[in-house]
Amino acid sequence: MDTSDEWIRVRSGIQERRYAESGQGSTDLGVIAARAAIAKAGLGMADIDAAIFATMTPDHVLPGNGPLLQAALGLRTDLPTFDLRQQCSGFLYGLELADLLIQSGRYRRVLLVGAEVHTGFMPWHLGWDTLIGQSTRAITEAERAENTLSRDRTVLFGDGAGAMVIEAREGVAGLLKTRLFTDGSGAGVLTMPGVSFKRRPFVTAEQIQTGETLPVMSGKEVFKSAVTLMPQAVREVCAEAGVAVEDLDLVLVHQANLRIIEGVQKALGLPPEKVPHNIERYGNTTAATLPILFHECLEDGRLQPGMLVAFTALGSGLHWGATLYRA
Repeated sequence: MDTSDEWIRVRSGIQERRYAESGQGSTDLGVIAARAAIAKAGLGMADIDAAIFATMTPDHVLPGNGPLLQAALGLRTDLPTFDLRQQCSGFLYGLELADLLIQSGRYRRVLLVGAEVHTGFMPWHLGWDTLIGQSTRAITEAERAENTLSRDRTVLFGDGAGAMVIEAREGVAGLLKTRLFTDGSGAGVLTMPGVSFKRRPFVTAEQIQTGETLPVMSGKEVFKSAVTLMPQAVREVCAEAGVAVEDLDLVLVHQANLRIIEGVQKALGLPPEKVPHNIERYGNTTAATLPILFHECLEDGRLQPGMLVAFTALGSGLHWGATLYRA
């Protein structure tokens, strides 16, 4: 497409992305992450009492990814699975749901997965196989021109997955407070007009040809909402918990765009080291960004026991919010 490495870095901060193999879906990636999380928790499949799968890129319209995850992992059949469609805020909403399920007293351990394979949106039939070395054929000028029409979105997204096991424990550590919000008046800011059951049929060749099966985004509106609403949510959840924003050790922001992450950091008045990012290596992996970033901070020592952490995200809906966590 008509773009450059510099154009992408300046606008998004993204340098690399990961793409799943053809035929590999978000459930497949979620299974890998879930197995690793359960093993790291020192548990077995029989120890899981409920599972939540957050994704905007499910393997199928139906069924959801929850039952596919249950079957692939060999989880017990006497447990429920939940499918969340809060897009970029999916994992944040999943944390709240997991916390409430445990507080109900009916479930002790909940598996939460956030996984995405965005490559299904991308125009692979227009020469992207050449881009990643799977083909040597030349890309035509017509393909290049069509790819360029969606460059503001296709350069942003990567594929990935993360998972956590959330369980009831005694002590001061754990999920402390959550504030979640929805404003449907902003639904048109980030949406996908095609593949709609309001239409008959719900998908046509024309929709594909005109790009209606790609997400449509008002970048300026998304940026404005993100740098305003995420800091606001963090302040509110801190106030509710009786802590100051400056007392936060880490703020893990949904990895949508480096400029947004920097905007949130400045709005909160925090130093850059308290607002880590990895979008430069993965792009936007939607529901997977928060658990991937959490895992990396845990692995490299940036997250230590006793630290106070805020998770925050904003996504299509609009859905947004923040959660406080004591490590």
